[in-house]
Amino acid sequence: MTRAALLVLADGRFPAGGHAHSGGAEEAVKAGRITGAGGLEAFCRGRLHTAGLVAAALAAAAAAGADPAELDAAADARTPSPALRLAARKLGRQLARAARATWSSPELDALVRAFPKGAHQPVVLGLTARAAGLGPADAAYCAVYESVSGPATAVVRLLSLDPFEATAVLARLAPELDRVVDRAVAAGHAVCSDGTDALPSASAPLLEIGAEAHAAWPVRLFAS
Repeated sequence: MTRAALLVLADGRFPAGGHAHSGGAEEAVKAGRITGAGGLEAFCRGRLHTAGLVAAALAAAAAAGADPAELDAAADARTPSPALRLAARKLGRQLARAARATWSSPELDALVRAFPKGAHQPVVLGLTARAAGLGPADAAYCAVYESVSGPATAVVRLLSLDPFEATAVLARLAPELDRVVDRAVAAGHAVCSDGTDALPSASAPLLEIGAEAHAAWPVRLFAS
């Protein structure tokens, strides 16, 4: 296992398409739920323990060798919003493209053939981690960090928030990221023996509702 590969995969410059998505932050800013660092921290905490946990568990399970087709179906079932399902598949397609150009992987090649319109991003992330010689915990860390860093970066742009304040928010959340990763990895390993019912189903109805509203906007800065 090479930890340097984890740095490559988690680097914001890795061309996986995440920069075009706010993780629901753009809609939350417009709705007045994020007006500064305090609102951003509350938003990221909520996203971490719901969508972030689910994504991390899916990624960990894929990295552990669970059936990616079954994981993709489980991701669909845990994503009620059509807009979010579409965004997840677009991100998965872009991540697969970047990953295949970086690491050779028959598993990723097979996934792309099976899902020409894109598999869910966390599933692709887990297989990318496998291709890079990384394990379930590494995949889960990438997933949980993306779940909060994306909104934080977006809010810096949307509100001209001081980047130092946004970074401090992420630092304060770090112990919670560790705990979510532990839960996600345990669930990911359980999938290999117990099936996808072992995955968490933490819901975030406001994120789902906000995603549908955001998708209908005629003008927006972010794709989701």
